[in-house]
Amino acid sequence: MQIAIDGPASAGKSTVAKLVAKKLDYIYCDTGAMYRAVTYAALKQGVQLDDDVALKKMLTQFDLKFIPADPEQLVIVNGEDITKQIRFPEITNQVSLVSAQPSVREKMTKRQQEIASAGAIVMDGRDIGTTVLPQAEVKIFLVASVHERAVRRYKENISKGIETSMQTLEDEIKARDYKDSHREISPLTQASDAILLDTTSLNITQVVEKILKFIHEKEKNKINWKF
Repeated sequence: MQIAIDGPASAGKSTVAKLVAKKLDYIYCDTGAMYRAVTYAALKQGVQLDDDVALKKMLTQFDLKFIPADPEQLVIVNGEDITKQIRFPEITNQVSLVSAQPSVREKMTKRQQEIASAGAIVMDGRDIGTTVLPQAEVKIFLVASVHERAVRRYKENISKGIETSMQTLEDEIKARDYKDSHREISPLTQASDAILLDTTSLNITQVVEKILKFIHEKEKNKINWKF
């Protein structure tokens, strides 16, 4: 089964998707990390983030690998471990610009579909249910209030030694929401057949349990339909 989990920044997609994949023993693919990795590489190489031609050229020499590890999988680009670097604010605040470029979108979407073709998968992002895996059997669209998402991002940053004010985080999240939902290619939007799940007042365990319930109900319905 293919499971697509979409939603805006800091809605809890990656955290929840990892846990769901682990519970089901499925492959997990963090598409956000892929776009962050491209952003990091572009900044490091001095490539203009809105120059689609230059980004396309850069991607011809872009080797991305995910390596399983505890507590989180490692992100390796051209032999460099950039797992921590791609979570810094300078990457977070620029990734929407890079991910809106046609060549980047095309390259990453193709790579994501190749990964999904290997078997049962949980994939999270912003256009998984609408563009990358439109045929996914289970589609979840996670949302949460801007304030709650800012609180989550604040706690995450503090744990990594990054100091950012709550107001700044709220402003950044609002700005990213607008960019993601208004980009021309694969904008952030809920698939017509996706289940809307508001996580504002839920903890991680509760969200995972709800998603697993949706999945089990889908599996049950498939079995009943077959027989």
